Amino acid sequence: MRRGTFVRWGVPIATAAVIGAAIGAGPVIAAVSGEPVLPERTPQQLLADAAAATGKDGGLPPMSGTVQQTASLGLPALPQTGVESPLSLLSGSHEVKVWYGAHDKLRVAMPTQMNETNLILNGGQAWYYDSSSNTATKLTIKGEAGKQHRLPTPQPTDVTPQQVAERLLANVDQHTAVRVINNAEVAGRPAYQLVVAPKDPGSLVQEIRIALDGENYVPLQVQVYAKGSAEPAFQLGFTQVTFTPPAPENFTFTPPAGTKVEERTLGLDAAGQQAEQRAEHAKDVADQLKVVGDGWTSVAVVPFSPSDLAPAPTPATGSADAHDPFGGGGSDPSALLDSVLKSATPVSGTWGSGKLIKTKLVTALVTDDGRLLVGAVTPEEIIEAAGTK
Repeated sequence: MRRGTFVRWGVPIATAAVIGAAIGAGPVIAAVSGEPVLPERTPQQLLADAAAATGKDGGLPPMSGTVQQTASLGLPALPQTGVESPLSLLSGSHEVKVWYGAHDKLRVAMPTQMNETNLILNGGQAWYYDSSSNTATKLTIKGEAGKQHRLPTPQPTDVTPQQVAERLLANVDQHTAVRVINNAEVAGRPAYQLVVAPKDPGSLVQEIRIALDGENYVPLQVQVYAKGSAEPAFQLGFTQVTFTPPAPENFTFTPPAGTKVEERTLGLDAAGQQAEQRAEHAKDVADQLKVVGDGWTSVAVVPFSPSDLAPAPTPATGSADAHDPFGGGGSDPSALLDSVLKSATPVSGTWGSGKLIKTKLVTALVTDDGRLLVGAVTPEEIIEAAGTK
């Protein structure tokens, strides 16, 4: 997809997760059924309409709103880190406020009971403010002048909206049933829901619902339902949204009196080197990855050791920092694994032995011979996959 398409689909749903504040015990953003208020669309027509709308202006329209994420995956109690971290997004309810004016005007605020964090981008200037530590970080991006980075993405002439829709739904009849609901309501706005459901009974997923605004086709909500559950096991979407340009003052920031102001340079060259290293690591993992099965019941098998989850050091300090929002700290995956394994179920078979971890949507098996098997499948499916050579 073109960059504009990525922005349109990515900002409303992924912004909160990228900031680490929007990935269910809390209130549910339910679709409200009523009399049909939108023209009927087939799945192919709906996706084509969404792609065509993206092509009109090249990206997301100006907007502001509140995004809520809820997760009720059935995990055991998670370790407390003392700071908001990706681990906390695996349970409970979280909320962020988003203002989007243009590609270079963005603000994301995460309020909590006692404090608030803000990330503000306004042209060439960016700030990160944390009221709990009373610190403000002024961000400067530095890199090689004139150096251009292009992504190998298709050009506008490569595909038409109809082709995009056809590609996305090409294999739908084999593993997936798709339908469209045209009388949903999300955040007070009429919306379409694209509903995809696995055909294979071995999948833990009952269905996934993607709500698209009935006027401009911006994604408003994603819901993932587990088998046998009337409420979403995972949900991310707007509870309130307005498609008007946010006031300019939303993108200005002046550190409050007494705030400790820091400056941080984000080097594009260093970031590029890290990206290359991560790409090499990802390739190594991909080379070792084995997939058993297909479609919704596919199981990924990779070599695994608990030491693989050690926190990565930050580029600036050389060590993980739980309070550094730019260093990759903030959580200890090995602590999560230890917590989860305590409640795991011992299993064995002709393939050996291990510990089984089951949530509403995902089953994982850590084997004693150094493998990790993961899939949105039943325990029976994953144990069978463990015996596949």
